[in-house]
This record gives sequence, structure tokens and C-alpha cells, in this order.
Amino acid sequence: MKKKILIIANFVTLPWENGNSRFTYIIDLLDKEKYEVELITSSFWHENKIQRQENDSALNLDYDITLIKEPGYKKNVSLKRFYSHHIFAKNVKKYLDTIEKPDIIYSAVPSLAVAKVASKYAEKNNIKFIIDVQDLWPEAFKMVLNIPVISNLIFYPMKRTADYIYSRADSIVAVSNTYADRASAVNKKYEQKLSVFLGTDLDNFDKVKKEFEIVPFDDVIRIAYIGTLGNSYDIKCVIDSIHILNKKGIKNILFAVMGNGPLQEVFEAYSKEKEVNCDFIGRLSYGEMVGKLCSCDIAVNPIRAGSAGSIINKVGDYAASGLPVINTQESAEYRKLVEDYQIGFNVENGNAEELAEKIEILYNDRELRKRLGSNNRRLAEDKFDRKNTYIAIKNILEI
Repeated sequence: MKKKILIIANFVTLPWENGNSRFTYIIDLLDKEKYEVELITSSFWHENKIQRQENDSALNLDYDITLIKEPGYKKNVSLKRFYSHHIFAKNVKKYLDTIEKPDIIYSAVPSLAVAKVASKYAEKNNIKFIIDVQDLWPEAFKMVLNIPVISNLIFYPMKRTADYIYSRADSIVAVSNTYADRASAVNKKYEQKLSVFLGTDLDNFDKVKKEFEIVPFDDVIRIAYIGTLGNSYDIKCVIDSIHILNKKGIKNILFAVMGNGPLQEVFEAYSKEKEVNCDFIGRLSYGEMVGKLCSCDIAVNPIRAGSAGSIINKVGDYAASGLPVINTQESAEYRKLVEDYQIGFNVENGNAEELAEKIEILYNDRELRKRLGSNNRRLAEDKFDRKNTYIAIKNILEI
């Protein structure tokens, strides 16, 4: 008789949607001859802020996908989002009470509301419970609402919930050492602790790179950013640094911004005010993003001060693309990778002058760009290639 693995995750890109999901990749690795696998996820598609529709493509998969009703929200940081997660968690609880007990539950964290339901269900029914820590809550929200003392009081209940979930896990998986250490700090019983970066499938990355290849025929130096345009990302600092270079007579720099978000109009207006050449491209398909990224010369990772993020998704794509990186993120874990692999430069957070200085160094030295970029690709092959790194997750699930 097959054992059943239940995977519960809010923020998933399904196989027929545009994206590069960690959880469906893990599921594809599992031996379906031995394991029955079900993915429980939300009816609400977080990336596009729309309700999902049932899709006939799911019928051709060798695992089940169950969409649980969630009302949804418009803003990532809002009371409505927490309410939406609360309702989703209640509906997940109802669903769990109707199904045959699985042998293993693999739960994404966050959301906290859903992971708490999963942990309680697993404990009640003596089910092996494994968490995959994708982000740190409430730490991530404190960056947006960072008021000394008051923020700690406001977010204390969320911290207590996070500690409860971490402490109940039989094994801990996380997208970075930083996150794995945070979870294990309150867990004295865990069997295994893994840090596996989000990463990417390098074979697929290289395939779509060829399909969507763009070859620029001009002398423009392109600086790439991919990701959300929100409060965590210091796009203005990059614009300021290019403005500094423009004033020095360096005019042929284009800032290529791939992604969307609540501050897109603010950043666009700021680039016009500073008279900086920016191309706000918007959200692209995965293939289009890869093609555009690989046509650039430099990548920037401009994360604002106080971020709880560590090895975030974009740095894996930057590594796969073989571009040199200029990094402002304070994460000690990523800054060490930048230094150890010599993939670019770490600069002081928010320091546009230093950022401009490093851009100018790379602008003037094509061979340096190639050497640092080659090192970044080596980092991708060592640390970010899912076909190698995700085997550890497969092994922890297939008991």
C-alpha cells in the first residue's frame, strides 16, 4: 500500500501557471510508485491577486491538487491579507477532518495560520510533520511597520505562533541557513535540519535562455533588477547611483526593471525626476524574464535596511544568468557568498555613492564583468541547481 504525503502551501505556482515553483518541483521528484501525493493550496493566486479556476491540466498529473477557498486581498501588507489567511486556514482544517490520515505532512511556513493548523492536526494524529521555512514572519512585516517597542508588542502574537510551529516540527527544511537556524532555535527535538536554497532548474534555465535569447546591438550597459516593486526594495538608490554617473558624463546606462508591485508608479516618477534611463518592463513570463536578464551586463540586489530576507529567489536567477552582482542586502549569509565566490561587490546599504562607484568599475572593465559573472554561474551550479540540491528534500520525505 502506498504511503501518502500531504504537501500544504499557500504560495504555489501550479504547473499550468507562469512560474518556477519549489513545491511542484519537489513533488515531481517523488516516487509515485511508492507514494500517493496531494498538494493542498489556495484558490487565491497570490502573485496575480486573482481567484484560480479549476484546470483540466490537473487531470494529467500523477498527483492530486486540491484548491481550498480563500477570499483574497489586494495588498501584501494589510489586515485583509491576515483575515484571508485566517479563513483559508479554517477551510484547510475542515478539509483535513474529511480525508484519510496521511503518513507525512510537509508544510510551507508562512502562512502561519495554515502551518499552525497543519502542525496541530499532525500532532493530534501522530503524523510526521516537516516544515519548509520560506520567509520569517513577523520579522518581514517589522520592516514595513518598524516602530521601536510598539512593533514588538503588535507582532508578539505572530512571533509566538511562529515559535509554536517551529517547535512542533519533526524535521526542518528552509531556504537558507539563516531561516533554518531561526526555526531550530526553539526546537529541541528535530531529527534533521536542511538548508536548501530556492534555486532553479539550470537545464530548464539554459533551455529557455536559448529560446528567448536577445542579442543587443548597441553600446548600452544594462543593469538588471528582477522582482517586486515594493517597500523592501531600494530601487531609488539604484536610480540615484545612475544619476550620479550621468552627471559624470556616463550616459549610456539603462536600468532594466522586470517585475511589478505597489510602488511601480512611485519608482517610475522618481526615474523621470532624476532623468535616468529606466525601462519598467513589468512582469514577464519566465522565459521572457530569462532572455531579458541574460541580455544585461550587471545585476543589482538592492534590498532596504532591516530586511529579514536571506537567500532570496532573484539571486538564484542572477547566478544562473552568469552576471556580476552588486549587492546592498545586509544578509550576512548572502554577503559571504558574494565574497567567497567573488561574484561581484557588497556595498553599504543605501549608499548611492558607493553603488555608483562599483557600477563604474564594472562599466569600465568588460573582462572583470565576465570573470565575476563566470564565478556567479559556478555558484549557481554548486548551490542553486535544483536537480542536485533538492535530492536532500526528496530523501527527507521518502521515509
